[in-house]
Amino acid sequence: MVTGPALSSATDPVPLGGLSEPILVDPGPRLLGEVVEAYREVAPALVEPSLASGDSGDGGDEDDGDSGDGDGTTPADELPTLRVFAGESAIETATAGFRAASRLAALLDADVVDLRVLDAPQPNTALAGGDTGYALVRGGNGEGRWLRVGDDATLRGRYASEFADADRYRLRTPSRRLVYEGFATRCDESVAAAVLRALDVSAAPEDTGDSAGSGGPKSPAAGPDPEETRIRAYAVGAREGVLDRTLRRACEDAGLGSPSTFTRIKRLLREADLIETAPEPQPVGRPRERLAARGALAAAETPTETIAAVEDVAD
Repeated sequence: MVTGPALSSATDPVPLGGLSEPILVDPGPRLLGEVVEAYREVAPALVEPSLASGDSGDGGDEDDGDSGDGDGTTPADELPTLRVFAGESAIETATAGFRAASRLAALLDADVVDLRVLDAPQPNTALAGGDTGYALVRGGNGEGRWLRVGDDATLRGRYASEFADADRYRLRTPSRRLVYEGFATRCDESVAAAVLRALDVSAAPEDTGDSAGSGGPKSPAAGPDPEETRIRAYAVGAREGVLDRTLRRACEDAGLGSPSTFTRIKRLLREADLIETAPEPQPVGRPRERLAARGALAAAETPTETIAAVEDVAD
């Protein structure tokens, strides 16, 4: 019985823990999503931690965000590591929404996955370990199976040095944990939880996957794109009455963008008549601006209503 992360196959699954220093070469978007899902199944509190404070409002369970605390998850240091050598377009398709990208970001943060950019497509997608290797073969129905191609390190040796010299992929989307910590530190835990609730809202009726596996349009269940993510986060901060300067710093700490980026987001929400500001006297120095929601944003009572209020905000 496979107990660790494994890649699915039309025959038997391939357990990543059974390979020595494996390199996954030229996976498509669907396979990249399968890799993340394989880790999420055994380490959910690492890959996609639930809210650390309060009820999610969407059926999520309360969780302290730590992995391996009796919740059935595997601690990061007990997970097999995987080197992923992928084309940039495949990575971008697989991470085309906050939810999908933040899951991968968690694996990168924990050094469980080492993601590097492959310059040219390969004849076959391969999974190469120190003792054996596999090639992915897909049938006419698109279903794939891993075929074992050898009992030595020949396949891995073909890619190891090239992988070592390749550039690491810089994922611009933060993990859920980083988002939570950024807002909890600068604001408080209730604001951090509210931001994650807003980012979890999907246009899809239910979550059916991460992103389009064939390179097509992003699935709504993959989550908001980077611009939508910034607008949602700032709108939540305004609803919570956070100081503008504090909110912009929180967004920066959370890995969502620079303070100047959120000056632009503030302008967009203001032009849409969804926020306003009021001067907040300070013991020393000039007054600061406290944010407040207006119109549909002020009337919103749930995360879904909050997102509906700002869905048409854009440059």
